[in-house]
Amino acid sequence: MIEFETILSPSCTHVGVEARSKKGVLEQACECLAGEFPEIEPRRLLEGLLARERLGSTGLGEGVAIPHCRFDRCEAPVACFLKTGQGIDFDGPDDQLVDLLFVLAVPLHEQRIHLEILGALARAFDDPGNLATLRRAATDQDLFETLQRQLAMSQRE
Repeated sequence: MIEFETILSPSCTHVGVEARSKKGVLEQACECLAGEFPEIEPRRLLEGLLARERLGSTGLGEGVAIPHCRFDRCEAPVACFLKTGQGIDFDGPDDQLVDLLFVLAVPLHEQRIHLEILGALARAFDDPGNLATLRRAATDQDLFETLQRQLAMSQRE
């Protein structure tokens, strides 16, 4: 079972993020992660995330995206979870604007855990009830606790 509380901290979970573009929201996520993990250079992480996006959108549909990349400057998987104030065009499969983003960086050598994390996230985000509950979260702490609960439950199923 993946321990998401070691990957995502409350200080990297934010409600009401204001961004107008994919690049803008990813820049904010990278700055947030760099603030929590000094070894992360935000510009280099942004380059990695944008390079991954050029391979194909990480938008899942239903207003959710999981921008991710493998990154040589992190020793363990790290993440930032953002709920935007307005939707952002993320080139998702359903052309719906994205307002929930789980931004993930995984060490280069951790391919298996990378895929396990993405699978667990996809299962949790596949439930419309989970998405509605996340969208109702009014505070950073509420968003963090709600997502942690959903991820724990989806891994038990």
